[in-house]
Amino acid sequence: MNSNASMPSRAVEARWQQLILTWQRQRDDHEDRAPGSPFPDIVALLEAARAEPRLRELFPFTSDHTLRLSTSTAFPYDVQAPAVDPLPDGRFRVCEARSSRVIGYAASADEAVRLVTAHLPDGLGPAS
Repeated sequence: MNSNASMPSRAVEARWQQLILTWQRQRDDHEDRAPGSPFPDIVALLEAARAEPRLRELFPFTSDHTLRLSTSTAFPYDVQAPAVDPLPDGRFRVCEARSSRVIGYAASADEAVRLVTAHLPDGLGPAS
């Protein structure tokens, strides 16, 4: 196997790890500053999305608390997968990739990931 062929997959895996650690720190800092106040469950969402094989091969990034997935590891990102917003009430809102049109709401991160996966374009991924 060409060592360059695995570079995008290594970049994708490193990005998943980095995002999860970053959001865990932010969640912990928030809890230290404001114990008991709600914090969007982005960590559970990232972990659930990373566990889904079709999503794990896409390059994740966040904008505010919104999870987006790209088929490109470099900017400008190519976003074709639905985006997910963790809401303050604990639910998740899934929207079309390039608009704010709501596809649906989910009660859990796992359910949100299933909704995203069900709305992936055919042949999407892996990131390059």
